[in-house]
Amino acid sequence: MENKFDTQFLIEGHDLDEDAIHDGILNSAKGDCLLVVGDEDVVKVHYHTDTPWKVLEYAAAQGDIHTIIIENMERQSNGLHG
Repeated sequence: MENKFDTQFLIEGHDLDEDAIHDGILNSAKGDCLLVVGDEDVVKVHYHTDTPWKVLEYAAAQGDIHTIIIENMERQSNGLHG
């Protein structure tokens, strides 16, 4: 399975730009199903990727990251805990 990690988290900061964060995540790691929604103070990110650590590294440079969830969708599709 390509892009096996369902990666979700929040970024809190000031003057956050959804479009810039969206593009920055795409440039930081290959993946699909990217959603970046929020406002200038908090943004929620959802992304399927094989390298969630690259996404988190980028995001940490944009603000305070928290509520991080990374699930292995490959394991889940095999009936295992993700």
